[in-house]
Amino acid sequence: MRLREVSDILWRERRLLELLQFKLTEEQLLVAAGRVRWLPSATREVELIMIELQRAELTRAVAVDELAIDLGLVPNPSLAELAAAAPDPWNGVFERHRHALDVAVVEVNALADESHRLLACKVDDIRAALQKVEATT
Repeated sequence: MRLREVSDILWRERRLLELLQFKLTEEQLLVAAGRVRWLPSATREVELIMIELQRAELTRAVAVDELAIDLGLVPNPSLAELAAAAPDPWNGVFERHRHALDVAVVEVNALADESHRLLACKVDDIRAALQKVEATT
């Protein structure tokens, strides 16, 4: 059944977004602790999760288009449109997925912004330290 398939894909995306939140938090903690040695590894893990998210999004796009045909919708419907057209209890399932994904994306964006800010501050700190070293040589 395509309804279940799409829901399973959405669950996978939600889990990946949660893992991405964890990895971004981990990056921030490494920067805050001055453990920059491990940043390349942490960054690589974030990149791998992003690749998995892209794959899941492609899988979802195909599955949602197939489901849209079954539900009489135009291709590439939003999750809100899908929820509105889905029968009970799937309409509620898709609405909850939509809400959870919206919240997760906002949280990931906030974490990514904070990570960029922390990394920029750390780079500024390193430059300042290097300038002090240069001034004494």
